[in-house]
Amino acid sequence: MWKVVNDFLVSVDDFVWGVPLMVLILAGGILLTTRLGLLQVRRLPLALKWMFKNEEEGDGEISSFAALCTALSATIGTGNIVGVATAVCAGGPGALFWMLVAAFFGMATKYAEGLLAVKYRVVAEDGHSLGGPFYYIEKGMGSKWKWLAKIFAFFGVCVGLFGIGTFSQVNGISSAVQNFFDPDKANCITIPFLGSYSWAVVISSLILSICVALILIGGLKRIATVSQIIVPFMAVIYFVFSICLIVINIREVPAAVVMVVEGAFNPKAVTGGVVGSMIVAMQKGIARGIFSNEAGLGSAPIAAAAAQSKEPVRQGLVSMTGTFIDTIIICTLTGLSIVLTGAWQVEGIEGVQVTTYAFQHGLPVPARVSAFILMLCLVFFAFTTILGWDYYSERCLEYLTGGHKKTILTYRWLYILAVFIGPYMTVKAVWTIADIFNGLMAIPNMIALFALSGVVAKETRSFFADGKHKL
Repeated sequence: MWKVVNDFLVSVDDFVWGVPLMVLILAGGILLTTRLGLLQVRRLPLALKWMFKNEEEGDGEISSFAALCTALSATIGTGNIVGVATAVCAGGPGALFWMLVAAFFGMATKYAEGLLAVKYRVVAEDGHSLGGPFYYIEKGMGSKWKWLAKIFAFFGVCVGLFGIGTFSQVNGISSAVQNFFDPDKANCITIPFLGSYSWAVVISSLILSICVALILIGGLKRIATVSQIIVPFMAVIYFVFSICLIVINIREVPAAVVMVVEGAFNPKAVTGGVVGSMIVAMQKGIARGIFSNEAGLGSAPIAAAAAQSKEPVRQGLVSMTGTFIDTIIICTLTGLSIVLTGAWQVEGIEGVQVTTYAFQHGLPVPARVSAFILMLCLVFFAFTTILGWDYYSERCLEYLTGGHKKTILTYRWLYILAVFIGPYMTVKAVWTIADIFNGLMAIPNMIALFALSGVVAKETRSFFADGKHKL
């Protein structure tokens, strides 16, 4: 019975995250790139400048940089380490090329999401902001589309509580800690009704739950404060060690780049027939790219709506840098590290083990040290994803319930409980369901982006024609 259910869910998941959704998201990015005249290239320097320069005026709860860090806290996650490794192993080095293609067009998508989030947000008298796909669907497309906005919000709540924000991230943290401190499960404790678990898992899950509870109880401002510290810190650490790996193996880089480009169009020439077609490389790369940077899924604009910004275009540009940092920088560094060390060709390893192999064999430090660095990055990446997705799902619930405080507070404690029990959840169906909901979020959001692409283009032209970017 359970096998039938699992097989059915896997089939649905494969369909949802299959070619139709990827085409929909990619087509949206191409449309917006065309209508905006390659804005992600022309205005990237300005976007990077504004990323650190907050507006002094404007409604909202937190600074633009804090809003970006809150969004990045949810997008920079295990996908940057595990997801890239999975894509390259399954689709060959060429998957990295298609991941970058998806990110390039995804920058235009993320720009549009950030712009619309600020343009159509609702700001209460107390400064409390609420915005995102549910409001730009309702207010931008018209109240007759409110049902579509509610569908998006429902999927958002489900994703947060049932997996992407809780179970899968917590499980990733506890597994990373156990693999480093107690890989052989030499020190275990038997938990009634759950089975035998390593002390490393039990202790890490307890510490994690307490940390998450202390931060979430403080609301958005505390989440944003923590994100502003952890996100740049963890990104810089991972960036520095990845750059060191690439510089140390600089002679291998040209061959790795050739392998990535050639593998994108002729995988068999690179993989020796292990990976069959260009379609597989394209599918794996684009799917992992979208999953990593969340461009088109509609999650990041929920954080963008809270930014203290009076200019939708400006916040759109700041939001756009999220995809640039997440995929074009961090995922590229991971992918190159895996390709130039040959980690993707090693038999018997998968997921995080592939990236660990690359670090251990690419850096001139003891294997134990490089494994510890990667474990630390994984823990921080997953921890901030937990925080970011709580904020997203709470805002979705707030829209569905009309801001019913008791319901939202109850949800918050359920979320903390889910974090606590996450390491002991081994039901594969839970993660598959969460993955399905995650993909389904994109459909109402992309419908809105297609419908409102004219609004995005008009706002952008007006902003730059008036010279507001020079003020």
